Amino acid sequence: MSRATYVRLAALSLIWGSVFLWIKISGHGFSPVQMVLIRLALGAVVVLSIGYARGLRLPGRGVIWGHIAVAALLGNAVPWTMYAEGERGGASGVAAVVNGTAPIWTLAATMLIERKARVTGAKAGGVLLGLAGTALIASPWNGSGTGSGSSLLCFVIGSISFGASFAYMGKFLINRGVPPLMLAGGQLSVATLLMLVVLPFLGLQHVDLRADSLISVVILGVVCTGAAALLNFELIIKDGATVASTVTYLMTAVAVLLGAVALNESLGWTVWVGAAAVLAATGLLRRKPRPAAEPGQEPASRTPGVVPAK
Repeated sequence: MSRATYVRLAALSLIWGSVFLWIKISGHGFSPVQMVLIRLALGAVVVLSIGYARGLRLPGRGVIWGHIAVAALLGNAVPWTMYAEGERGGASGVAAVVNGTAPIWTLAATMLIERKARVTGAKAGGVLLGLAGTALIASPWNGSGTGSGSSLLCFVIGSISFGASFAYMGKFLINRGVPPLMLAGGQLSVATLLMLVVLPFLGLQHVDLRADSLISVVILGVVCTGAAALLNFELIIKDGATVASTVTYLMTAVAVLLGAVALNESLGWTVWVGAAAVLAATGLLRRKPRPAAEPGQEPASRTPGVVPAK
């Protein structure tokens, strides 16, 4: 990889890894609904401004906006609110690690939607390992200081929703002729509207205009949502999806370290072992199966001294 690739990868890992830190600090002044609404609105403005400056346009009217609305609900409104709610009583590092189980739920949702997805041994092992890692993080048997049961439940619900959104987008929004950047901008915009609908019912709590919370929520919206979407877009286009996918591993490590250093979160050995299990599970779930051999041909991997073609 080139030096520019390493820079982009490191920047995105740091930005996305810091999300849970900024959520925790923003929660000192804003309710979860208020925080997510501001974050979405700022992110949408940044992404759409950049997109229109590049000459890109949102999709026209049609069924695609219905799919974007579902993706906005599953991928933004629900999980971001759940993470913010969970961090009111739970550790940011735990939120980040549980978020790392999203590939498990993506696989499960893909199987439900496609009904053709073949579960390999690696994927089955990844699911079991990821669930075991989540159980270790929760550690209900020892009452560790990783947060309340309700906070962990919020993290799990958020992760399930987030993972399901990838399966849904893969089925209904990919290869529709819409530039990814504008797809992201449209999704953030619709999610903003969804949060506006919810605001009068769940988001009218008192706002504490603390400087740290104000700064944190602006960083969440402008940097972690808007700028990160552009950086991820550039990483995929210039370096490929395989390189971009490694952010999942790096951002989790960054988030846990930031929580320990900046927030003085005390995470026991079960969280660290659970985090390692979740990361290993993510690796197994991202493995692509080997292509099947042509009829009448012996698989190359069974021939001594022959390396299968990649």
